Amino acid sequence: MKINLSEKMNEFPTLIFSELAKYKKQKLQEGKDLIDLSIGSPDLPPPDFVIDELQENVQDPLQYGYSLTGTEAFQQAVLDYYNREYNVNLQSSEEVIMVMGSQEGLVHLPMVLTNPGDIILVSDPGYTAYDAGISLAGATPYRMPLKEANQFLPDLEDIPQEIRERAKIMILNFPGNPVPALATKEFFEKVVQFANEHQIVVIHDFAYSELYYEEKPLSFLAVEGAKDVGVEFNSLSKSFNMAGCRIGYMVGNKQIINALKRLKSNLDYGVFLPIQKAATVALNHSSLFSTQLRSIYKSRRDLFVTGLNELGWKVEPPKASMFIWAKVPNAYSSLEFVYQLIDEAGIVVTPGHAFGREGEGYVRIALTQNEERLSEALGRLKMLTWLTMNESV
Repeated sequence: MKINLSEKMNEFPTLIFSELAKYKKQKLQEGKDLIDLSIGSPDLPPPDFVIDELQENVQDPLQYGYSLTGTEAFQQAVLDYYNREYNVNLQSSEEVIMVMGSQEGLVHLPMVLTNPGDIILVSDPGYTAYDAGISLAGATPYRMPLKEANQFLPDLEDIPQEIRERAKIMILNFPGNPVPALATKEFFEKVVQFANEHQIVVIHDFAYSELYYEEKPLSFLAVEGAKDVGVEFNSLSKSFNMAGCRIGYMVGNKQIINALKRLKSNLDYGVFLPIQKAATVALNHSSLFSTQLRSIYKSRRDLFVTGLNELGWKVEPPKASMFIWAKVPNAYSSLEFVYQLIDEAGIVVTPGHAFGREGEGYVRIALTQNEERLSEALGRLKMLTWLTMNESV
C-alpha cells in the first residue's frame, strides 16, 4: 500500500538536527570519540529534592489518573515564583496555564490566535519550534533580523507598514536561543507600545530565565502594560534540568490563557501528577539550586570563551543561556565548518543557518559538557583553529 502524506507535511522538512544526528551516529559507529556541543539538553540532574518528591509520588497508586489541568499547588507555585523572582503580580489561576513543556504551548498557541494567511513576526535567527507553530496555523512568518550592530534586538522601525497591519503575533525570546542576547526595559517598552498601536499579541519565550550570569534577565510581564498585550512562556527544562519531564507554563493575559485552555482541553489530559508535584517543589525552592546551577554554567562559559579567544576566535561571553554564538571563519559556510569540526576534531556544534537565514556565518555551541570535556575540546581545536583562522585571512 502506498502511503500519501498531507501537503501540510511539506512544511516540515528534515531539519539539520536530524542530518547531524545521522552523521554523528555514523562517526560513532566508526569508533570516533565525539564531544557533542550541539544539543541544548542539560547534562546535569535535577536537584535532589525534586527527585525525592518524584520518587515518593510515583509510589502512590492514586497519582495515576488524568490530571487534566495544572493542580492548584502548581499554579500557586508559579504565581509565587513570579512575584518573588520578577516582581510580577499574577493575581489568580486565570493568569497561568500549565503546558507539556513550553515548546508544546509555543507550537499550539498560533492556531488559537491566527487565521491562515495572517502574519506572525518572528526573530531570525530563532528557535525552530516557532516555525512549526506558524506552519500548523497556516500563518505567514515575517522575519525580524537579529543583528550584532543592534545588540541582537529586532528593529521594530524596520517593519513595513503593510506588514504591521496584517501581523497578529510577535514572538520574542530573551535570553535567546540560539543568540544569547538580553532584552532591555526600553526595548520591551517599545514592544508594548508597538503591540498596542497595531493590535499585535506578544508571545515571549523566557525558557532561559534562570541561566544568567552578571545581569538578571527582565521578564516581559514586568514592563507596564505587558499583560494587556501578551503572555510569557517559561519552562522547568533548563532552569531545573527537568527537560524529560515535559512541564512548563504560560502566564499573562487572561483572555489568551483561557483560549489556550479551550484548545488544550481538546488535545491532552494534562501532565502526570508526580511530575507536577516535583515541579511545584522546584519552583518553591528555586533560589539555592538556581544559584549553584548558574555557578556551574558560568565556570564553563568562562573556561570555554577564554580558551576560544586564546586560539584566535573573537567571542563575546554570553550574558545568559547555555549557548555561545560564534562567527565562523570567512572561508567557510556554517555547515562546511560544522562538518570540518566533526571530521577533523570530533567536535559537534550546530550551524547557525539551522535557525534562520540570518544565522549563516555563525555556529551555536552548547555548554552541555563538563569542564574536563570542554578543556579536551579546546585541546582538539588548538591546531585546527590555527589553520582555519589563517585560511580565512
